Amino acid sequence: MEIDLREAQGVAERAARVAGELIREWIGRPAQTLEKSSPHDLVTEVDKACQEAIYRVLHEAFPDSTFLGEESVAPGPEAATRAAQEADQTLLWVVDPIDGTLNFIRGIPACTVSIGLVVEGRAVVGVIYDPMRDEIFSAYDGGEATCNGQPMKVSPEPDLSSAILASGFPTGAYRGKNAQQIMRFGHHVRNVRALGSAAIHLAYVAAGRLDGFWENDLNAWDLCAGAVLVQVAGGKVTDADNAPYDLFTRHIAATNGRIHEALLRDLDLDTPLSP
Repeated sequence: MEIDLREAQGVAERAARVAGELIREWIGRPAQTLEKSSPHDLVTEVDKACQEAIYRVLHEAFPDSTFLGEESVAPGPEAATRAAQEADQTLLWVVDPIDGTLNFIRGIPACTVSIGLVVEGRAVVGVIYDPMRDEIFSAYDGGEATCNGQPMKVSPEPDLSSAILASGFPTGAYRGKNAQQIMRFGHHVRNVRALGSAAIHLAYVAAGRLDGFWENDLNAWDLCAGAVLVQVAGGKVTDADNAPYDLFTRHIAATNGRIHEALLRDLDLDTPLSP
């Protein structure tokens, strides 16, 4: 399918900013908060309003496209996987209207809008907008990765031992494993951050602020846009077994490329750490 990726990038940026206005207006004071799949997995009426606003902008520009948004899918990993499998990937927008909903609810300024575009099964456009810092991270395949229009690249850090990594605490069965991995890395890297938004972590890897990010059991809308950003910015994105990223990847590893093999090795809790 022929599509102007630069035009699609511009539309995604516009949609992200529309949702960002709602986030800025309502951060820290949503009217309603509900549990989804677990007490760790929450949603507000603003998540849904943001998704509807994003959909209107995207659909107006690309009426023949399809849409995979977090708030249109039933809770839980099985439903998320099934939704990705059933989605028409000819021209598919993959959207997380608020990544970092718990941060949004509590007024913590680390919540983003994440919009990715998949064309014929391949993620080709990624836009992540941080409305509280007014930073828009944007890229398309074959183009340049930028932050607020300025070029960005992954970090040059060559060693895991001096790397700053990021991860999080997934909402489901892998929460304990991820916590063990964070503890493991905490002994032999420079530091580990957990900002509460996979999209921010991926954007920061692309911008060279972080050297790597991993997390288990994430969904397509958590990862799609950020995976494009990291790859266009010169980094590497795979699953935990080093298979190339695709829409069905759930256990993500994204780095500057230089520390990728070392990070993957140390994700295996059964493998002894290097001296």
